Amino acid sequence: MEDPTLQNLPEGVQRVAAALKAKNHPHAPVMLDDAARTAQQAADALGIALGQIAKSIIFRRKEDDVAVLVITSGDRRVDEKKVEALVGKLGRADADFVKAKTGFSIGGVSPLAHAQAPVTLVDEELFRFEEIWAAAGHPHGVFKLRPHDLAVLADAPTANVTQTPKP
Repeated sequence: MEDPTLQNLPEGVQRVAAALKAKNHPHAPVMLDDAARTAQQAADALGIALGQIAKSIIFRRKEDDVAVLVITSGDRRVDEKKVEALVGKLGRADADFVKAKTGFSIGGVSPLAHAQAPVTLVDEELFRFEEIWAAAGHPHGVFKLRPHDLAVLADAPTANVTQTPKP
């Protein structure tokens, strides 16, 4: 039976909301007034630190064309060499690839409820924060969680996958 509170939400947000509910996550997605296509836009809209945004970066694994999802802190940059050491050679994922593999458009890629299960890594930098926010399947949709929840919800290991910040 469909949840009537979800009917007015975009399809991607409905998928994320259903996945969160199925895993008994206490926080449903919320819709922001303005789009949060970047981590900075999301942080500004929520009034939180940039690092508290769990941004979803998609790569294409060259050997088998599988999507690789790296969920990292909004104030960090992914180190592709570190990711490749864990999952194999990576290629660029264009907007069509991202949409086909995840079911989400760039700017709203959720860390869960993907069309096809990606290889997923959670950046250990997220654990600097008590509370983080992630995209909920739409540029206006986000949901609250803790870093530990993210690793469980995404069924993914944590790893050091970012560039070392300059002092």
